[in-house]
Amino acid sequence: MADVSTSTAPGDSSSSEGGIWRGLRSLIFGTDASETLRERIEEVIAAHEDENDAPVAGDLSPIERKMLRNILHFGERDAGDMGVPRADIVALEENTPFADVVKLFAEAGHSRLPVYREKLDTIVGMVHVKDVFAILAKGEEPPPTAISLLRQPLYVPQSMGTLDLLAQMQASRTHLAIVLDEYSGTDGLITIEDLVEEIVGAIEDEHDEAPTDLFVPLDGGAWEADARAELEDAAELIDPRLGEVEEDVETLGGLAFVLAGEVPKQGTCLDHPSGWRIEIIAADTRRVLRLRLHPPLPAVEE
Repeated sequence: MADVSTSTAPGDSSSSEGGIWRGLRSLIFGTDASETLRERIEEVIAAHEDENDAPVAGDLSPIERKMLRNILHFGERDAGDMGVPRADIVALEENTPFADVVKLFAEAGHSRLPVYREKLDTIVGMVHVKDVFAILAKGEEPPPTAISLLRQPLYVPQSMGTLDLLAQMQASRTHLAIVLDEYSGTDGLITIEDLVEEIVGAIEDEHDEAPTDLFVPLDGGAWEADARAELEDAAELIDPRLGEVEEDVETLGGLAFVLAGEVPKQGTCLDHPSGWRIEIIAADTRRVLRLRLHPPLPAVEE
């Protein structure tokens, strides 16, 4: 019987060299050093986007590739990273008269509103617009306050991952979750729509206000900005010194609050240590809405 050789051909050493390298890498760095499926998919998407070839019929479209990228990183975020921050929550006090509940739903354009007791840190439930509309449509005697209309939202910690949160919201058939901070106070809220938007992008409807630019350049080096704009973005776009703050704030509105020591009123001007002047051009009793950044005055030579 003829001998069957199982040795690798002398000129074909790539397979054995690859095996040796993988073995050495596992020995030195452990098995965790091997490339993950997530990394491989990202590399393939990036390589495909770098190609200048004409699109192939049936291939992934740009929006599909974007959604794939979002899905790959969806599980890396947690409840504290997303949703509506505390300052932007529209809520009802539990003793709000029914007529005012109807009015607030009409003004806010939301389908669900959280209900709090005395302060926003004590959210006792939520009211669904369907329950309010049912009373109006049937001509029933409305309840005196919002208490009798309460439904239970989810209460989740900031550290809960988005995948776990989505699964829990699906299982409980609850579309609104209240995010709690480490002291069990209200940090923000998240809806099913917020989670879906993390994958497919912003979903606007006829009730959403037209988006406004976070930063608008003005004559003379000044800027108009949304108070929700990130300090990190302001530092990158306008002046790095605007991002240098010792307090735990992340937005221009938070910076204005720190400089004023309170919620500054419309028309207030605040001096930043860098020389920039922050003018509050829109605010309410709870927060700053928009502001104007005036550049430092040029130094006068002696």
